[in-house]
Amino acid sequence: MKLHLDRFGNQNAFTGYGEGYVLINQQRFERSLIVLPDRIIADWAPRRVEELTAADRALLADLPADILLLGTGRRLCFPPAPLLQALTARGIGLEVMDSHAAARTYNILLAEGRRVAAALLL
Repeated sequence: MKLHLDRFGNQNAFTGYGEGYVLINQQRFERSLIVLPDRIIADWAPRRVEELTAADRALLADLPADILLLGTGRRLCFPPAPLLQALTARGIGLEVMDSHAAARTYNILLAEGRRVAAALLL
């Protein structure tokens, strides 16, 4: 699916997605990644929620965001409680959804000027 880019300036926005990939500013990514308006953490190791480590939880909790969208692949899969606890302790809200829904929601929140991050498991 192609997403239409509004005026995001120099910020990272999802411009499309399909089976096993996403496009950010027309660049294709086929591995799990973390997207922030000003940077991309590519080749993020976990591919499934069950693979999230303590180091991954710490990385996500340290992101400069008010809300984290966790895209769990093709299907919704809730993460273990320690992730929610780590984010809550930092004042970061967590929304869990499939990865394509997370890409669409990220663009909406970005357009609203929200401090958003998306962690997508691909």
